[in-house]
Amino acid sequence: MDVATFYLFSDLDGLEALRARWLARGSELGLRGTILLAHEGINGTLCGDARHLDRFLSEVRELPPLAGLTWKFSKAADDNAVFHRFKIKIKAEIVTFGVPDIRPAEHTGEHVDADTWNALLDDPDVVVIDTRNRYETMIGTFPGAVDPGTTNFREFPDYVRAHFDPARHKKIAMFCTGGIRCEKAAAFMLSEGFESVYQLNGGILQYLEDTAQDGDNRNRWQGECFVFDQRVSVDATLQEGAFEQCFACRRPLSEEDLASADYRAGVSCPHCIDERPEEAREGFAERRRQVLIAEARGRAHIGVAQERRSVTKRA
Repeated sequence: MDVATFYLFSDLDGLEALRARWLARGSELGLRGTILLAHEGINGTLCGDARHLDRFLSEVRELPPLAGLTWKFSKAADDNAVFHRFKIKIKAEIVTFGVPDIRPAEHTGEHVDADTWNALLDDPDVVVIDTRNRYETMIGTFPGAVDPGTTNFREFPDYVRAHFDPARHKKIAMFCTGGIRCEKAAAFMLSEGFESVYQLNGGILQYLEDTAQDGDNRNRWQGECFVFDQRVSVDATLQEGAFEQCFACRRPLSEEDLASADYRAGVSCPHCIDERPEEAREGFAERRRQVLIAEARGRAHIGVAQERRSVTKRA
C-alpha cells in the first residue's frame, strides 16, 4: 500500500468547489485518507495505488496557487488499510496553531537539507527543538533535542515565550514529522524577534529518506517516528514500525505497555488508565464488544481492521 503526504501554504479561494471536485476525483481513483483545506493552503495524507496518487496530486497541482505542491511516498503493509474513507474537510487552519496573522507562505524559517541538519545537531550554539507533542516524542527524536512536552500544538507559542529569549538564543533549529508544523512555528519565532531560525526541510520523513544508516550522510534519528494513520509509526527505513496504538487515547504503545495490567484492548492503557472515568471505559468496552460481534458475523467495522493489525504486529 502506497501512502502520500503533502502540504503547501498558499492563498486559496473557492474551497467548497474545490472540495466537491477533488472529492469526486479522489473517490473515482479509489483513494482513501484526509485532506484539509483552508484559505491558507492544503494539508493531507492519502493512500492508494501510487499511479493514482500521482495522477490525483498532479491534477491538484494544476491549480495555480498549488503549482508548488510536492508529495512524499512511503509504504504500509499490504494488509493495512491505513485509512478507511476519503474525506476533505474545510478548516480555519491546515494545522491548528491559534496565533493570528502568522503567514508561512510569506515569511518562515530557513529550510535546510539532511546534511546541513546533521551539522546543526553538532553545533553547540544551536538550540534544537522538537515541535511535536509528547505522545510523538516519546517514541523517537533527534539526540539533544528539546522536548516542549506539549499535548497540543496550540501550547507551543506559550512554551516558547516562557523558555526562550531572542537575546540569548541566537540560533534555533526545529523539526516535525513532515515539515508543516515547523512552517508555523518558525514564522511565529521570527515574529517574536528570533533572528536565525532553521527548519528541517520535509521534516523527519524526508530526512529518513535522504540519509543512510552509516557513512558521512549518517542517519542520526533515534527510535521510530509517529505517523497519523493505522501504521502508528515508521522506522528509520520508512517501513512500518513496531508500535501499536491505544484506541482509547490514541497514544503509541510499546511491547512493555501491551504487557501492562492496565492495558485492555480498545479500553485503556498505562498512559490513560487514570485519565478517564469508569463510565468512559465502559463505553470503550462496549465499542470493542460491538467490534467483536461484527467480526464474528463477518461484517465490516473500522475497529476490526485495527485489532487484526495489532494481532499481526505482535505475531
